[in-house]
Amino acid sequence: MSVSRRSADGFALQVMIGLCLIWGVQQVMIKWAATDIAPVMQAAGRSGISALLVGLLICWKGGWDQVGNTWRGGLLAGALFGLEFLFISEGLQLTTAAHMSVFLYTAPIFTALGVHFLLPSERLRPVQWLGIFMAFVGIAVAFAGGVSWDNLDRRMLMGDALGVLAGASWGATTVVVRASRLSEAPVTLTLFYQLIVGFIGLLLIALLSGQITHVSLTVVAVGSVLFQGLVVSFFSYLTWFWLLRRYLAANLAVFSFMTPLFGVTFGVVLLGEELSLNFIIGAVLVLLGITFVSAEQWVRRRLRKALGQP
Repeated sequence: MSVSRRSADGFALQVMIGLCLIWGVQQVMIKWAATDIAPVMQAAGRSGISALLVGLLICWKGGWDQVGNTWRGGLLAGALFGLEFLFISEGLQLTTAAHMSVFLYTAPIFTALGVHFLLPSERLRPVQWLGIFMAFVGIAVAFAGGVSWDNLDRRMLMGDALGVLAGASWGATTVVVRASRLSEAPVTLTLFYQLIVGFIGLLLIALLSGQITHVSLTVVAVGSVLFQGLVVSFFSYLTWFWLLRRYLAANLAVFSFMTPLFGVTFGVVLLGEELSLNFIIGAVLVLLGITFVSAEQWVRRRLRKALGQP
């Protein structure tokens, strides 16, 4: 029996503000703890902790019986999930948390492009194509200069590029879930695939690159990993899936765009990061583009209302 989803209300807004705060601060936490524990080790640690908790939840509620039909898609989704956090981990060593927060959230653009070609029922509409164009123009503007128009920072530019690749990996993960049998699997099993495969892959990369030894069990390092593992990867992800089962996705998508705004704010306030004019302009274009793509129906209604159309 299908669940009737309703428009977002005050409760959904409050929960989404909390989730966006959590998601926005995670890049800052990774960068803040990077001197004590390598970002790739943070990513592996968070995935391992969350995989254990989600696995226990599946044992309690059930879902293992669908492994036989979903493991192929699960392995691919997990590999892409691990790739996303590898790009984030390496990118944060080159660019700012504020930049990463914006470029990571280009994911809906890549998701929309992927499902357009794979799922005939989800073809892009004109407003969404406009959003994709705006987002890529925004990326180009943001890339136009590293920290100012006159000073190209190649290191930051590479980190920003890894942020876009992380967004592309996240988008591809969503496409795999939507276009495979994972779309009918319990969300806990889908999340478990991503976490366990990501954990194994990231730990192997840390071992091969020598970063596995870059671990100091300081308060900041332990706090960062526990925050990411317990709060971000476990609590917030399951809360997000719970919201998606009860509210219209387009409404929630609009609220989720607060995340990069919080990420930029935390980066500036907590880490003292500076923002260039070209990045601010590019970020605004990216966020507008993502809004047009992910909340196309909402945007279309607002445009019709502004033009006085029914």
